[in-house]
Amino acid sequence: MSQNPPELRPDLAPKMQIDSTSRKGQPQIGMVSLGCPKALVDSERILTRLRAEGYAISPEYGGADAVIVNTCGFLDSAKLESLEAIGEALSENGSVIVTGCLGAEEDYIRKNHPSVLAVTGPHQYEQVLDAVHKAVPPSPDPFIDLLPASGVSLTPRHYSYLKISEGCNHKCKFCIIPDMRGKLMSRPAHAIIREAEKLVNSGVKELLVISQDTSAYGVDIKHQISNSHRAHITDLTKDLGSLGAWIRLHYVYPYPHVRNLIPLMANQSNNILPYLDIPFQHSHPDVLKRMARPAKSSNTLSEISAWRNDCPDITLRSTFIVGYPGETETEFQHLLDWLDEAQLDRVGCFKYENVDGARSNSLTNHIDADTKQDRWERFMEKSNQKPYQKPN
Repeated sequence: MSQNPPELRPDLAPKMQIDSTSRKGQPQIGMVSLGCPKALVDSERILTRLRAEGYAISPEYGGADAVIVNTCGFLDSAKLESLEAIGEALSENGSVIVTGCLGAEEDYIRKNHPSVLAVTGPHQYEQVLDAVHKAVPPSPDPFIDLLPASGVSLTPRHYSYLKISEGCNHKCKFCIIPDMRGKLMSRPAHAIIREAEKLVNSGVKELLVISQDTSAYGVDIKHQISNSHRAHITDLTKDLGSLGAWIRLHYVYPYPHVRNLIPLMANQSNNILPYLDIPFQHSHPDVLKRMARPAKSSNTLSEISAWRNDCPDITLRSTFIVGYPGETETEFQHLLDWLDEAQLDRVGCFKYENVDGARSNSLTNHIDADTKQDRWERFMEKSNQKPYQKPN
């Protein structure tokens, strides 16, 4: 078991890599993308649309006619980072359009930065484009710019994120994602496959499948079949694996049907990497109940053992919260003991913090800062112990 290095944390998007090619006189838009890979995909879609309309992408504040800041609003610390990024963009450029999760709190943003040009919420692409058009009217060269746009990628050429759904149906008490991004909205399976085919044909070698709850994919559309592709995570994974690129699954909850994915990973010819990123968050059933976590009653240790039995090479990564309201020393020790048994390959840990609008704020017995820090340090010390040894 080991900590996930910052540059390999799947809950954070990598630093953007921008193609800044432009022609003389071409209007240029800058982009600051904060938060998770799901937000990075939103940034890619916005920039793809803008490039198709004749805009160039500027990697510098000084070269941009306006700057879009795609914000994160999941934690108060993320909100502060977003406000700082907006302030920096205003200072360096002056013409700033705000979008993303924090954009759902327009009054909060304008109270701190009243001079922003526009504020839009998450995945409101049309409103972002309208704001850009108003601030920087398009001036395309019809012989160069107005061509069908290949997707703008903000990741290295060898991999790309593939978002299969938006929103979430769960009501975890510490989370406000459903309030910001809405309920689960799965994309039709054939549309995902079509996007994946384009990415593979462009040279992408690895597709990182992301959503708020990857294992719930298709539930909201009753696993409909479109163009011979079924909207279920097992079927979708099989179909994606047939395209020739490696497939890596992120944000998977330990539902029983996840077992059906493991045999696909065990057979290398399927191109499904033996890897699961599962946000367990805690081990003690009482803490999980207070969190209102899905699959809280499942015996995760038995599931992990079964996964490793079916696929000995599987790599398991997870994140946890310490200092959740009401967490006792006994419950925290249960988590440390659970880690000894689970022997996960990589783990991350967050100290609980209140978030505006989260139901956990009203729970009793909040943990003081010193105790949270102590438990975080003990967790991280545990994570640095001898890593899990896979069988030969």
